[in-house]
Amino acid sequence: MESSILESIGQEIIGVMSPVSLCMLLVVLLVYSLSDSNPFSSSSAPIRTAANLVYLENPSDTTAQKLEGALLNALVFVILIAIVTFVLVLLYYYNFTNFLKNYMRFSAFFVLGTMGGSIFLSIIQHFSIPIDSITCFLLLFNYTIVGVLSMFSGGMPIVLRQGYMVSLGIIVATWFTKLPEWTTWVLLVALALYDLVAVLAPGGPLKLLVELASSRDEELPALVYEARPTVSRNEGNPRSTLGLLVAGVSDSGSVELQAVSNNNVRRDGAENRRSPEYTAVQVRNLEYVEGERNRDEGERSPLVGHSRERYSSDSNSSEYSTVIHNRESEASVDEEMSPLVDLLGMDNEREHERRDSVVASRGIKLGLGDFVFYSVLVGRAAMYDLMTVYACYLAIISGLGCTLILLSVCHRALPALPISITLGVIFYFLTRLLMEPFVVGMATNLMMF
Repeated sequence: MESSILESIGQEIIGVMSPVSLCMLLVVLLVYSLSDSNPFSSSSAPIRTAANLVYLENPSDTTAQKLEGALLNALVFVILIAIVTFVLVLLYYYNFTNFLKNYMRFSAFFVLGTMGGSIFLSIIQHFSIPIDSITCFLLLFNYTIVGVLSMFSGGMPIVLRQGYMVSLGIIVATWFTKLPEWTTWVLLVALALYDLVAVLAPGGPLKLLVELASSRDEELPALVYEARPTVSRNEGNPRSTLGLLVAGVSDSGSVELQAVSNNNVRRDGAENRRSPEYTAVQVRNLEYVEGERNRDEGERSPLVGHSRERYSSDSNSSEYSTVIHNRESEASVDEEMSPLVDLLGMDNEREHERRDSVVASRGIKLGLGDFVFYSVLVGRAAMYDLMTVYACYLAIISGLGCTLILLSVCHRALPALPISITLGVIFYFLTRLLMEPFVVGMATNLMMF
């Protein structure tokens, strides 16, 4: 019976959901920890960023003004992202790959060094950690340099690269939680719609970028989290754990088996061809073996393979045959002798290894923006109540799981924001407007504990 989709991609789903959950958890902890510290206090003055270039929300503004200003901010931000993405596609189309790589290195260095350093200093001030400025600078400098090298240099452990990708998402998401409330929610909905159009619509910038990278067989020129499945070499080729069995005839005429590794077979193959007297177990009675083999020419054991390994000598041109010992019929060895079953083909083994390497290189890739905006939604929910945090987290994880299942069915690039963001926004307002008053009222009247 064929396995279900959930069984086939279960490991990859866990490999994606775990870092997403970790990113959201750490953002929620930072929002709670730094709620009274600058620059992330919600009570402090809003900062001017690319997400609120048109309108700065004030508490004294009316609801209509907040909604109109939030829509304008979201529209301008989405247009800026679309322009930057199209410029990125043009640069990649004209093979400005080195420029794009250097730009991404600078962006990662800037985010880790300045934005991450600001969060680091806020944590030191909030918890009154005793540390001098020189040590703080050295720690931040090493953290930034190692992060840039691990994300853009070869030979680094994949775990280190994944960890720094999650760190980038945490830093950017924590800064995005500084945005005003109305701007944040409208911006999340607008980005989900833009992601849907950019990935699936004909001529969408992200769709063009993915198609260009696929046609060139190159990695995407973007900050992408890669969840590689851990595939054992022996899972694709179970015979590779068995090794090779080489047999020969001992002094007493019985057959013995000896396990020989593949490396030994490759290393000693040339010696076996040059020296006909060399076998795994030395054959003493060659005439007896040859006679038994010729006598049983018409009647062979079922263990006989379609091809046998023969060795020739310059002196007497005698052929050496190897046989397999059937331990259940040890008494009848003298009556029936069989050549060794054909050795495992090296070509098949190399083909299995190639397939394993291809499978090991596959994996679900999630853009860094998905980490950021998932965490922004949960971080904004954390500013209200923990109940909304639980609801939004479950909604985001459910939407991500649905997206991954659709990915395994459609076998094409899909946007990761629309389903999760839609469910997260719906669950947030349902929890805040319906569930939270109901639960609080029930608990207040001692009807639910």
